[in-house]
Amino acid sequence: MKRLLICTDGSNYSQQCCSYGAWLAKESGAAIDVLYVTDIRRFEIPAVADLSGSLGVQPYEGMIAQMQEVEALKAKFVSEQTLDIFKQAGLPNRVQFHHQTGLLVDAIGQLAQEADLILLGKRGENANFATEHLGSMLERVIRTVKKPCLVTPRAYQPVQRLVIAYDGGVSCQQALHFVAAQALFHALEIQVITVVERQDADLATARLLEAEQVLQAAKLKPICQVLNGEVGTAIADYITQAQVDCLIAGAYGHSRIRELIIGSTTTDLMRRCHIPLLCFR
Repeated sequence: MKRLLICTDGSNYSQQCCSYGAWLAKESGAAIDVLYVTDIRRFEIPAVADLSGSLGVQPYEGMIAQMQEVEALKAKFVSEQTLDIFKQAGLPNRVQFHHQTGLLVDAIGQLAQEADLILLGKRGENANFATEHLGSMLERVIRTVKKPCLVTPRAYQPVQRLVIAYDGGVSCQQALHFVAAQALFHALEIQVITVVERQDADLATARLLEAEQVLQAAKLKPICQVLNGEVGTAIADYITQAQVDCLIAGAYGHSRIRELIIGSTTTDLMRRCHIPLLCFR
């Protein structure tokens, strides 16, 4: 990895996201871009629109100007807060802060193309008011960008044991090769799990053998295991029981219509697992 992109909104989740970014940057030598996006929808709220109609154009313009001033102060605070985290980590010269206005999913474009890995907090600045909800832009960003995304939890913890949830799909194959190519993962305990909802030992064995061969070719020694049951539940339970520090998985591998009907395993795992989730499309 040569370049990391961290998306921040100044929340506690974002600060922990920066901590994971600092760890990755230290281990890989990567440079860091930090992106803060002023959500343009803040300036289009119904209350402002209603006031503009009842009070006229001049008060409306004044209110917008004041909101922009407040947002500029917030962006400055987020920049100082973020740079301080990396300064304390001994990485002050590797970080570049970017401030844009718009929507994150649109603003991320060029920086995402240059990044090898994108980091996002699982929730944002409204986490305390909607504890069961993921960040409003999280799923859209993961579905849109073509790079792996690390979704980080509320609290940072050192990564020593990671699990790859392998189903044989293209995205999971990408995950295997990514892990095999990164030297920083070679110092960690790596486990590979596959889940079968019905008894199908031959399929599970073939999957694990395929994954094991890729990792062993990179001089890694994975621990492989078959799980039975519903995919999301089996993985979430295993993470808790095995005290896993990071989960690697393919993301949103089915159509939006299918996910609308029966739900998304990726989204379910994000909600249920309190560890980083490294997603591959």
